[in-house]
Amino acid sequence: MNDYPPISEQLSDLESAQREGRRKMDWAAQHMPIMAAIREEFEADQPLAGERIAMAMHVEAKTAILVEVLADGGAEVAVTGCNPLSTHDDVSAALDTHENITSYAKRGVDDQGYYDAIHATIDLEPTITVDDGMDLVAAIHEDYPELIDGIVGGAEETTTGVHRLRAMDDDGALEYPVFAVNDTPMKRLFDNIHGTGESSLASIAMTTNLSWASKNVVVAGFGYCGKGVARKAAGQNANVIVTEVEPRRALEAHMEGYDVMPMADAAEVGDVFITTTGNRDVIVEEHFEVMQDGVLLANAGHFDIEIDLEALNDLAADRYEARDGVDAYELADGRRLNVIAEGRLVNLAAPVSLGHPVEVMDQSFGVQAACVRELVDNGEDYDAGVHDVPDELDRKIAEIKLAADGVEFDDLTDVQREYMGSWDHGT
Repeated sequence: MNDYPPISEQLSDLESAQREGRRKMDWAAQHMPIMAAIREEFEADQPLAGERIAMAMHVEAKTAILVEVLADGGAEVAVTGCNPLSTHDDVSAALDTHENITSYAKRGVDDQGYYDAIHATIDLEPTITVDDGMDLVAAIHEDYPELIDGIVGGAEETTTGVHRLRAMDDDGALEYPVFAVNDTPMKRLFDNIHGTGESSLASIAMTTNLSWASKNVVVAGFGYCGKGVARKAAGQNANVIVTEVEPRRALEAHMEGYDVMPMADAAEVGDVFITTTGNRDVIVEEHFEVMQDGVLLANAGHFDIEIDLEALNDLAADRYEARDGVDAYELADGRRLNVIAEGRLVNLAAPVSLGHPVEVMDQSFGVQAACVRELVDNGEDYDAGVHDVPDELDRKIAEIKLAADGVEFDDLTDVQREYMGSWDHGT
């Protein structure tokens, strides 16, 4: 057994933290109609009774609503963070007051504490996993293979985690079914585009107190997250430059009116650099060597390996905190390259970060909750490997949201449905 303590044993002013965390959660809940509808259904049906759910997520107010809804549906839940700097300790403490929830998430832990907390959630011997980045799934397969037979399945929230899972699946190493929540329309079209775009830019602006207008903003990667960052930056009068390795995405960015060039060229002209790739070594030594004085470097992808901070540190003659959440690396020639949030996920790890807007995460977490119920109800229908979210589940979440917003929409007539499903109707 892992003896890593829950958050309630790590805070000195516990009651105050719990009150503040609950206040944040109550505010989020006001603006999450999808999760409210699911909570009502789960409380009535208790579909998760007897299930044990281990979670590694960004533990803040919106995520807390998902955790609480799963627990209110009858599950026993153990949760920790998926990034050492994204946890809100007060929210973690508030979660830990729920009789069905144990929270191990704490902000600012070192690598050892981060992984100890993940192992602590696995001590629950989960029947279901909910992950953001796949560290939880990886730990189970590497260190607790004896638990796999008891796991019905899992759900993965983010692009990086899905990429890792698919690589694991391709190698034949993934031994239970996992839903690629990230890849479903209700996640990609809203969370990745609007959520990442809005929250990343807002976090950078609040952390630096600088304007976007007229700046050359270099967006590394033009997937769904990169598209959102580029679109929102352009909407705030920035000049957007896109770097890409995939020719069709590069062409798409070009056709949408953005400048497209290699990072080696963009490094010479950029004012702000935002990585959204989920890959490593996107901005490296050769790029630092030609950057202008005062540039901002931020990561909106996932792990803190997109910007090569080791190389930057080796180049620097001095390093100091220029502003809360901003580390300045001063080079020998006097140029200062400013790294936000230690190169970690900027919309969650910067001091003023709050993550994606509440309404956006309501949709993503609605899909997560629906996937957990699907695993409980029909888990035997899914073999080990990565699975797309069933389309009817995704549509249901959209319908709940539209109804909550008072939006009506059309449906196909019987004639139209028959026509679309046939092959023998000619001109």
